[in-house]
Amino acid sequence: MGDWFVARIVDTGRLPLFCFFTSLIIAFVFTRINVRLIRAQVRWWFKNVNVGEIHVHHVVFGVVLMLFGGVSGLVVSGISEGWYAVTASIFGVGAALVLDEFALILHLRDVYWMEEGRASVDAVFVAVAVTGLLLTGLRPLGWEMPVTLPQGPLLAGTVLVVNLVLAVVTLLKGKIWTGLVGLFVPVLLVVGAVRLARPGSPWAHWFFAPGALRPRPGKMVRAVGREDRWRRPVIRVKIAVQEFVSGRHDLPSPRRIKRH
Repeated sequence: MGDWFVARIVDTGRLPLFCFFTSLIIAFVFTRINVRLIRAQVRWWFKNVNVGEIHVHHVVFGVVLMLFGGVSGLVVSGISEGWYAVTASIFGVGAALVLDEFALILHLRDVYWMEEGRASVDAVFVAVAVTGLLLTGLRPLGWEMPVTLPQGPLLAGTVLVVNLVLAVVTLLKGKIWTGLVGLFVPVLLVVGAVRLARPGSPWAHWFFAPGALRPRPGKMVRAVGREDRWRRPVIRVKIAVQEFVSGRHDLPSPRRIKRH
């Protein structure tokens, strides 16, 4: 195991990325344990950080850590690989704190324990997935195509543009995970771009929803049918995983129950 780690992580220069990856996961898990214990009002655990009547959300600490880790990393990146890995770890902790309150930033209000708060878990899952793919050596959009051949630069540029267009189409069709993973496995982008869009996606709204320039009711019916048949069960499983990790978002806190 040690030889594999040295050969695949250290010798390939991926140690800082690995430190970011592990610190992101560990910090997110600890943060979720912390907020769930605070919500349960466990006496022997920490309490919310308040300055007077202001509740200081942990996204504030995350921004500070990201700035410190990022700037420090720029300073030491060319000096010491070890210290660069340390700053990457600090950046990962800060990223976990920020992404854990991604929904708060998105909605500009405290929706942490509301249904909208699940967006924070989605953001962390996306960050972990993308970082994990980068850690395996994959690179997005095929940017590492050989350019030594006479047609190499033109071919690489063409593939990059085509993959980018397919990724945009896939994301506009509402297929977020297919689009993100497809950045690293381009064949998925072809599948995502060709298949029918999800009914609530911008693509469906623009091209075949009732309010589109050329409404196509048949395609919308097919899209809704696929959503109910295939997507809904997947969403239920995803919500179950989210609530296992982060707690129930639709339950009032003990403090709110006591107040009412």
